[in-house]
Amino acid sequence: MALFSVSSVFSLLLFLLLCSVLASSFTQQEEDQIQRFQKYLRIRTAHPDPDYASAAAFLSSEAQSIGLQTLTLEFARGKPLLLLSWPGSDPSLSSILLNSHIDSVAAEPSKWLHPPFAAFRDAAGRIFARGAQDDKCLAVQYLEALRNLKAASFVPRRSIHLSLVPDEEIGGADGAAKFATSQEFRALNVGFVLDEGQASPTDEFRVFYADRSPWSLIVKAVGAPGHGSKMYDNGAMENLMDCVEAVARFRESQFDQVKAGIKAVSEVISVNPVYVKAGTPSPTVSYFTP
Repeated sequence: MALFSVSSVFSLLLFLLLCSVLASSFTQQEEDQIQRFQKYLRIRTAHPDPDYASAAAFLSSEAQSIGLQTLTLEFARGKPLLLLSWPGSDPSLSSILLNSHIDSVAAEPSKWLHPPFAAFRDAAGRIFARGAQDDKCLAVQYLEALRNLKAASFVPRRSIHLSLVPDEEIGGADGAAKFATSQEFRALNVGFVLDEGQASPTDEFRVFYADRSPWSLIVKAVGAPGHGSKMYDNGAMENLMDCVEAVARFRESQFDQVKAGIKAVSEVISVNPVYVKAGTPSPTVSYFTP
């Protein structure tokens, strides 16, 4: 026979009551929206092998269910770009483009509390899934907003387009970049674009009218080589460290403004070294691992 203390029974009852309250805090419409979101999250769109075909099929089906026009473009083999459209009543006006990317960064299951593609939803309503925030939530939010507008018999004056693009997480060269220079994009007559931004843990969201531009900088340090038993002036590592220290000081000056609340992360220049390659290859030297 199991024995329970009064406090443990009370805690259990409180937990069950909390789960019941949380479960009943959503309307049926909201529950349906959450379930559609979870379906999208369960599609494995993480690199290095994102399942674009399944994602495009799901998104196309949802778009067609609410009467959106669908067009699949493929500027690179195996990387579909989905263009969804709701024509406006005045096609002479410039259109609105809502953008979201389909792919996600890689997931390491061993570092997750729940499997990254299970879209597990806990008692507090939190959903654990790779890509939930970056940025599958956007595509679902766009579709659900348009679904609600159509249900309310709203008719937009401007045409509204959704571009759901591939390979954003690896540079976007075969997705958004080629789409932006295409005839299909020019034909949209876009006047306003809305894309992903910074997440917010509250109901307040920052809206940006521009975006930071990424710069990739390669620093190549050279210097006098020599045997490890000797000391040399003007060594490659010495020269590299001078550069790294200057960059670190600049980065710290920018980060200090964020920590002091003077500026937001998006308002400063962020510098993050990501890769170091060093050494002089030689065909005459062999290296052994004991």
